[in-house]
Amino acid sequence: MARPSRYGASDLLDAAVRLAAEGGPAAVTMAAVAKSVGAPSGSVYHRFADRPALLSELWLRTLDNFQSGFLSALESTAPRTAAMDAARHTVCWARDHPAEARVLRYNPRDFEQARWPQEAGRALQAANTRVYGAVHTLAHRLGATGQVDVERVVVAVIDVPYALVQRHLQEGSPVPSHVLETVAQCTAALLPGGGEPPS
Repeated sequence: MARPSRYGASDLLDAAVRLAAEGGPAAVTMAAVAKSVGAPSGSVYHRFADRPALLSELWLRTLDNFQSGFLSALESTAPRTAAMDAARHTVCWARDHPAEARVLRYNPRDFEQARWPQEAGRALQAANTRVYGAVHTLAHRLGATGQVDVERVVVAVIDVPYALVQRHLQEGSPVPSHVLETVAQCTAALLPGGGEPPS
């Protein structure tokens, strides 16, 4: 009977996240991942056919970890609360998962998207479609009637929180707690109707 591998895909992806967070996408090689966990290179190739397969799984797992909470926040019955919770989620997630958040500072193209397996490309498209579809649904729930109003909701819920954590991620510093309040104020002001953030 074959001996089970000591290094599961999750362990190897955890190592890849650390490498990408510290050295960018170029730092994630099959050899570097193997060395990081003290495994032979064959263990990495046993789990991932090649580097593009590894990079695609790294990106998709990290994206899913973020998007699952974001989408959950958007499900709140009260649309304004949903918008605020989704915006705050970006800040809280970046604060609680700094290495993964630094991975998402990049773009899939930085992780050799053009060479990903076809199913990975389809998974990425589906994930992004889900998020933007959910945000557009939220915009309509908030009463956004035109393209400009919908765009403001996208900016409020996606772009503003990302921009406010980006500087701290670039500096490698923790996301301070006051960013939550700033995000809440900015997002509330951009939503249809403006006003103060809901308590």
